[in-house]
Parts: sequence; C-alpha cells; structure tokens
Amino acid sequence: MTVPGIDRPSLVAWMGRNVPDAGELQSVSLISGGRSNLTYLVEARERRLVLRRPPLGHVLPTAHDMRREWRVISALAPTPVPVPEPVAFCADEDVIGAPFYLMGYVAGAAVRTREELDALAPLPGRTRRLSERLAEVLAAIHAVDYREVGLGDFGRPEGYMTRQLDRWCQQWERSKTADLPDYYRLVDRLRERLPARSANTLVHGDYRLDNTLVLPGDLDIAAVVDWEMSTLGDPLADLGMTLTYWHDRGDDERARIPVAGNVTVAPGFMSAAEFAGHYTKLSGRDTSELGFYVAFGNFKLAVIIEGIHARFRQGKTVGEGFDRIGSAVPALISRAHRTLDQP
Repeated sequence: MTVPGIDRPSLVAWMGRNVPDAGELQSVSLISGGRSNLTYLVEARERRLVLRRPPLGHVLPTAHDMRREWRVISALAPTPVPVPEPVAFCADEDVIGAPFYLMGYVAGAAVRTREELDALAPLPGRTRRLSERLAEVLAAIHAVDYREVGLGDFGRPEGYMTRQLDRWCQQWERSKTADLPDYYRLVDRLRERLPARSANTLVHGDYRLDNTLVLPGDLDIAAVVDWEMSTLGDPLADLGMTLTYWHDRGDDERARIPVAGNVTVAPGFMSAAEFAGHYTKLSGRDTSELGFYVAFGNFKLAVIIEGIHARFRQGKTVGEGFDRIGSAVPALISRAHRTLDQP
C-alpha cells in the first residue's frame, strides 16, 4: 500500500543501516491529525516508532525544519519536560523526499474533543487536574536552562517579538489567498504595542493540549510533541498562543473556529482566565500585558491557517477537515482586534 510522503523501499534500507535494532519494517501509516508536518506510525518487528517529515508540496522558507525539532527533543530528553525518545535523524532528502526523524512511540492520545477525552475513561476529578498539568508543563518548558542543555544558540531571544511580527507578516504575503484590510490594521496595532523588554526562555511556539500526549485514566501528560516552531524567546508568547486555542464554555464564536477542538469546554476544565492565573502562580512572571500576547496569538494562528488553506486550495494537503478551515482566518483577526480593544 502506498503511503503519501513515504518511499517505503528507501525507508527500509535507511532504517536497516541506522536503526537496526528496530527489526524488519512491517507497516507505515499516516496518523490522523496534524495540520502542518506529517506524522506516521512506523511498525517494525521489534519496536513501534513515529516518523515526522514536512508537508507535501509548497513549504515556506524557515518553516517545517526537521533538524530543529529533532535537536530540541534531544536536548529536553534528560529534563523534567516530557518528550518522546529521540531515535534517529535523516538529513538526506533522497530517502523519502524530505528530511525526517524517528522518535519512540508514546502510548498516549492527542486529545482534541470531549469525545476523545471521554474515551480515555478519566478518573473522577482528573479533568481539572489535566488543565493544571498543562500549565505546569508549560512552566517547566520555560524554566529549562537552555544553555545548560545545549540550546544556547537555538535562537536570538532579544527582539523576539519584533522578529516574530516581521516573520509572520512575510509568511502572510507568501501564502495569502485574499486581501483583508482588517489584517493590515491589526499588524499596525500590534506593532504599536510591541513590548520593549521581555524574559528569555525556551518556547514551544504552538503549545496546546492536542500537542501533548495524554495517558488514559489518570490523564497525565506523557509527552509534549510538535516542536517545529520552538526557539528562544518570550515565554508569554507561548501562554498567549495556548489561550488563543482555549475554548471557554459559552464562547459561540470560538465554537465555529475549527482548530484545537472543544476539549476545554468539558466539565472540570479551567477557564482560560483560570489557566492563565495558574501559570502566573507557577512561573512567578508578570502577566499584566497578557492581552497583547493573546491578540498576537490570534494573529499568528490566522497566518498559519492561511498557509494551510493555501496548500488545501492547491490540492497538496494530506488529511481530513481542511475544506472549512479558511473561514477561521477573518474570525481570528476579529478576535485579535477585540482583545486589543479591552482595557
């Protein structure tokens, strides 16, 4: 059976040379979910592995860097931040058509919906604990001494937010499918409110519940995945992004934005404000300007989704659920404006 994005004979030969302890390759299948880099389950005779590679078709410059993602999980493996086991990296594009890496399979689930949460058979009271744990892991990421783990040159933390704004504006211009005046007005407002100074930490770049793997029953977080946007920068940008994905009960507009599911409306989950408060307590950081970072998160997500929408229109996106995703772009831009309007 042909699997998009995988050259099976080449992969078999490469694994024989680089992961001989895995044994004979038995199957490769695309794991459902993931709207950017592609993730596959690799079943070998002796172990189960997961393969990550860039998306098919048009790939923006600097995006989908497999080496960076590989490097950060390798650095974090001995720290309190839970990550999958790094197994092997391949920079040779001739093997499957793009750089890729293999990591150990983690027996957890990416939880996006209330139905997926229910399938994990949570113990009484554990749902709130899961939202607390999500904040604790985010604080742990930001507490890593990035120099000590070998990531001192992983990014340029000074001026991070200015560069982020410039970068995502460039990505928009490369991917846009329509001109939206409210987008350009939002860019101007964000530029006016860029913070003069910020803390410098390792940042995940796309931190949300379904970028973690959750264990059944006790609902602990077994691993944080999808590190493709990680770098050194402002930790509040991570928090703002997480809150951008958060779906509070009663937020009907958010219910119509098809990203990150609706799991946070399940009984027991913290509200977005409670989550932010718990992170603030854990980290000791000043979050008084959090509104800017939430607005920036909505802006960034709008640009990401516009890129995904562009690939969908080109017929180069693998997976399901992309036909309606373009409608999220103007909604996210509107939400960013309303967040900036708040005192």
